[in-house]
Amino acid sequence: MTNNSRRRVKMMIRYRSWVTALALSAGLTATPLYAATLKVGISGEPASLSPAKIVGGVWEEDILRDIFEGPIAINAEGKIIPGMAESWDISDDGKVYTFHLRDAKWSDGTPVTADDFVFAYRYQVDPKNASNYAHRLYPVVNAEAINAGKQPLDSLGVKSLDDGKTLQITLTEPTVYFLKTLVLPFAYPMPRHVVEQYGDDWSDPAHIVVNGAFKPTTWVPNTELDTIKNPDFHAADQVSLDGVTYYPLEDKNAGIQRFRAGGLDVLRDYPAAQYPWLKEHLAEATHIAPSLGSYYYVFNLRDGEPTADKRVRQALSLAIRRDVIANQLLKGAVEPSHALVPTGTDHYTPQSQPGLDASMKKRMQQARALMQEAGYGPDNPLKLTLRFNSGDEHQRIAVAVAAMWKPLGVDVTLRNTEASVHYADLMEGDFQVARAAWISSYDDAQNFLQLLSAETNNYGDYDNAKYKQLMEQSNRELNADKREALMEQAEQLGLSDYPLAPIYTYASRNLVNPELSGWEDNALDMHASRWVSF
Repeated sequence: MTNNSRRRVKMMIRYRSWVTALALSAGLTATPLYAATLKVGISGEPASLSPAKIVGGVWEEDILRDIFEGPIAINAEGKIIPGMAESWDISDDGKVYTFHLRDAKWSDGTPVTADDFVFAYRYQVDPKNASNYAHRLYPVVNAEAINAGKQPLDSLGVKSLDDGKTLQITLTEPTVYFLKTLVLPFAYPMPRHVVEQYGDDWSDPAHIVVNGAFKPTTWVPNTELDTIKNPDFHAADQVSLDGVTYYPLEDKNAGIQRFRAGGLDVLRDYPAAQYPWLKEHLAEATHIAPSLGSYYYVFNLRDGEPTADKRVRQALSLAIRRDVIANQLLKGAVEPSHALVPTGTDHYTPQSQPGLDASMKKRMQQARALMQEAGYGPDNPLKLTLRFNSGDEHQRIAVAVAAMWKPLGVDVTLRNTEASVHYADLMEGDFQVARAAWISSYDDAQNFLQLLSAETNNYGDYDNAKYKQLMEQSNRELNADKREALMEQAEQLGLSDYPLAPIYTYASRNLVNPELSGWEDNALDMHASRWVSF
């Protein structure tokens, strides 16, 4: 028997013992699987496997991070490392980024070149493709004008140089946070030869060609997505897993049972309310760590909606008892929040929404007065629909908030849909009040503040010229302290208009098989499977 075989047998025995112990503690008798395939429970069904067609869910990024790679990547600790680019240079004026690409192949053996990046970025900003991430490229020369149909695609400030070995991106003006964003799906290359052959069907498992560590093979909607190791990945010799299977699990309590029975190696974002029990019974598997994420309710500011009235929005935010949600409903596994930007964001102090520092008694008095001014009260109730994506935790919070609004004369109808439908509807403005969240993929306050100015994730259609001006100034400002001051001023201005109600700051919550190596808790809660092994 070889050394590798002995290690594999030992791994199987250890894993069998661990799963059996879990099964016995749960009163279950499950038969575990031993293939070197990582089984991951994710939070929702991906809308697509195309970087240009996803709706922005963290669960989608979890998958796409495993099957694609952009100019830069993220290591196990959540730090930027070279990806498709072996190195890069930034011009002295901060506007020209030059990426020197490594020799790499698509999963069909075709070389990955700078032309694939140029094609992908043009595809993202092409208005006919309606990409949800197009705004991420707006710092690039002519990107916004192209997306608005005012400039041709070939005017985009992206070039392929040196026979496809070099990618050059030119920005309209210095944008301090731009490099950090290139870990996101909008920055991934796309295989032009496959897209042109199959059109929108190019990303189906039957046709898809990828440049990441794993390649999709089968996809049963709302059930599972299977991938195998991509032998053409540039670092394939460093990837230990044979594949990854993703299971969309919006019912996280069912996910816990599946994990205990050995059916999952990782459960992403277990219910916060289960943290005390999990910490006691599955201590080695239960991970919790500070992370950069905000959970909030967004209001629809469009004409004709009752939440277009600032007095209504302010009253609804004042009446939410964030301490009850964080400490009682969610058992202290999260921190109540009065800000959009979470505590712990680099070089930034979160700003509090006005009025939330007052006592609950004063807040309710003010909230009732505001509702009365707006024409609502117990004798003339405001009928609102509160939307949330399916999940026990979201439902419990929605029920609690509806009860908190009841004394204001608000009758709430709860509506839940699965995650991809929920966020697609939010992007269309089909809601009055809705649960939303933002988990940052890079450590910068701009990633949260852009939610009140971006075209696609600004669900409530908040529009404030001064806010946009402050954000544009901060994006150009190279002095870190001055930039921070501009962003803090923007957040204070935005929150004072009550376009949303912050509720809590996330902690990353994951159940992880203790037999896994390479899983590192990090503030971005990003965990590429290429780093994990049994």
